[in-house]
Amino acid sequence: MMIITISGLPGTGTSTLARHLSKELKIPWVNSGELFRNIAAERGVSLAELGRSAEAGPEIDYLIDDAQRAQAAKSGGVFEGRLSGHILDADLKILLKTDKMVRAERIAAREKKLVEDALRESRVREESEARRYEKYYNIDINDSSVYDLVIDTGTWDETGVVAIVLAAVRSIGDERKTAV
Repeated sequence: MMIITISGLPGTGTSTLARHLSKELKIPWVNSGELFRNIAAERGVSLAELGRSAEAGPEIDYLIDDAQRAQAAKSGGVFEGRLSGHILDADLKILLKTDKMVRAERIAAREKKLVEDALRESRVREESEARRYEKYYNIDINDSSVYDLVIDTGTWDETGVVAIVLAAVRSIGDERKTAV
């Protein structure tokens, strides 16, 4: 049973990588952003409203954490989320990063909005999340020391990022074989 975490700011390519890995490795994909969106939909509030609500108490973040931990214990998988690398004991912890303008352009194209709007919305969301993670977990989201692999997705295209990660996964598999 393999556990891989993928973290990164919106627009870095976490979902794209997670989708590829899940398919290639034939393991489940758990997307904490999707869990967050589901909670917002269930409560009939916008993502921004749920984000503000999440700053008032840790319950929402803890629901997402618990769902990830349960899936990890059940069958492993690819876990995509800002905190996944911090809260799960994983075989491979990956952080994706890239320039904020590249991220804003990707988000704008995906969500069919102006780059300026994507940039502003991303800044507000990232500041909210950084406050929550510091307050509830004592985690500095900018600390990359928990990750095994940090990839700049502005340098590598989708194919390159997937190839790098699959090489790392194969290396882990090779280590397991020689340790037995």
